[in-house]
Amino acid sequence: MHDAQPPGLNPSPGPNPGSHPGQPPSGGHDTPHHDPQTDFLQNFQNELSNGRQWVERAIVLAHAVVAGLAVVGFTLLSDGAFSLFQALYAAWPWAVLLWMPLLTGAIVWLTRRYAPGAAGSGIPQVMAALDPMLPPGAHRRFVSLRLALAKMGLGAAGLLAGLSLGREGPSVQVAAGVMQNAQRWLRPGSGIDRQALLVAGGAAGIAAAFNAPLAGVVFAIEELSRKLESRSSGLVLAAIVLAGLMSVSAFGNLSYFGVIRVPRQGWDMLLPGLLVTVSCGLLGGLFARLLIASLTGAPSRFNRWRARWPVRFGMALGLVLAIIGLVTGGATFGAGSETVRHMLAGEEQSVSAPFYVTLKFVATWLTSWAGVPGGIFAPALSIGAGVGHNVAQFPLDGAAELAPALIAMGMAAFLAAVTQAPLTAFIIVMEMVDGHAMVLSLMAAAMLASLISRLISRSLYLALAETMVKTVLGPPPTAPAPSHP
Repeated sequence: MHDAQPPGLNPSPGPNPGSHPGQPPSGGHDTPHHDPQTDFLQNFQNELSNGRQWVERAIVLAHAVVAGLAVVGFTLLSDGAFSLFQALYAAWPWAVLLWMPLLTGAIVWLTRRYAPGAAGSGIPQVMAALDPMLPPGAHRRFVSLRLALAKMGLGAAGLLAGLSLGREGPSVQVAAGVMQNAQRWLRPGSGIDRQALLVAGGAAGIAAAFNAPLAGVVFAIEELSRKLESRSSGLVLAAIVLAGLMSVSAFGNLSYFGVIRVPRQGWDMLLPGLLVTVSCGLLGGLFARLLIASLTGAPSRFNRWRARWPVRFGMALGLVLAIIGLVTGGATFGAGSETVRHMLAGEEQSVSAPFYVTLKFVATWLTSWAGVPGGIFAPALSIGAGVGHNVAQFPLDGAAELAPALIAMGMAAFLAAVTQAPLTAFIIVMEMVDGHAMVLSLMAAAMLASLISRLISRSLYLALAETMVKTVLGPPPTAPAPSHP
């Protein structure tokens, strides 16, 4: 007697283990079979059969190449503009008292009149464009091909004016604008959405600007997307690598600040390294809080003046920046990369290091407050380097020999404190100085400084992005007042 089948089960016998699903049973004889999961030829044919998908991948990668070339062009344009300013300052130093206010006012007017979405760093704009709460089409107010071109021109004009800003943050918005343009050539069901293109573009901008592809990958995960979908992560990484290759092809496979000589790291580095990290954490948190209060329209007399007379306000700040630059012998003009190179080389500065840190801090804050397009990455690195240079001058055992290491730790710590993105900060510095021997020191400095900054301020880029999104969405609806009998 056969056992009865339980209800709900198929009474037919299962397929022969040697047969494929959907094929007739083999009659009990073993036949060779191929697992679809491991059939290389079949998988290869399936990949080649989808020609449209390969065309779309080629479109995205072609835009990645263009994004990298756009960042390279922006770099050359910015370097040329600042070289012109340096020639002007060398020939007629006092002319900056007239040149900087006039050009700053012109940049503010052009930005507000033609490209308001180009003002500021560029990273908060990309984060705002990634916000899912935005209505359809509103992301073009923050990231577009037109804004990318405006960012390049106005950002270079800011360096022509000698303002304390960098081109690395704007490169994120430039590359994201180029990459987003690829969406118009893709079909709706391609699987490559606008979010993936924006993340790839922003990360490609970091990779090409710093010549640091690993930092671009970490920046995409830590600061922009918080995660990468598996179906698009490979294409995103390929776009980052291609954009970085454009920078390497143009400028060579060189570190941004050269190669530092890392001394022996022992317990004698603990006290000076801790001083650098804690100082950068406190200063970076204060800097982020100051920028949030200035750029989000916090109630104050100066912000009311800025809202009422933005061009005059920018001209006034341009005059203050010119005076600061004259006092420091030109050290606070521009991004500050040359000053960092001098510090790493142990050369004498034109201004005492304590005043450089303070005045560069103020100059970068005022430049951002003026409302011109420009980033804070490079100025933040120079401020952190100044902190490390200061601590190296303290009468501590072995501190002078540790100067290059302390400067590198200061750069990683202050950038991490300002951005509250410690992984991106220490990897950027590690790749910029070829400091693989200092991985643990840079990581510890970035993590501790970021933790200290979080006790003082909110995340700078996140706070600015939220403010931008609120300007699009408008104030939340107010609940009607309860009626009383």
